[in-house]
Amino acid sequence: MRRFYLTIIGIAVAMTLAAGPSQSQDVNVPELSAEARQGGALFMGKCAGCHGYYGQGTKKGPPLLHPYYRPGHHSDQSFWAAIRNGARQHHWSFGNMKPVEGVTDEHIPLIIRYVRELQNANGIL
Repeated sequence: MRRFYLTIIGIAVAMTLAAGPSQSQDVNVPELSAEARQGGALFMGKCAGCHGYYGQGTKKGPPLLHPYYRPGHHSDQSFWAAIRNGARQHHWSFGNMKPVEGVTDEHIPLIIRYVRELQNANGIL
């Protein structure tokens, strides 16, 4: 199973490099916990198209590695609600976020763990 997640992450890295510049190239990617690796695979399949593979943002969605998204401003419950129910535009001009289809309640804590570990490694927590 670990090889599966490492393969997914490797493919995502290659796709990121091939896609060209994003909003931020300076992302510190830490060694992730097992839960965060699982969440990373889910994030890459469901969230990265807008938020970037490492939460750095794209032209379609905001960077989650921004102080706006630290736990004191956007709690884990805020992330949970945004994934499940969508979110109204409020910090950025990307428009409203739609609910994320195909993500189960069991997946959401793993995705949040991935984002929080990336934030921690990049000085956001």
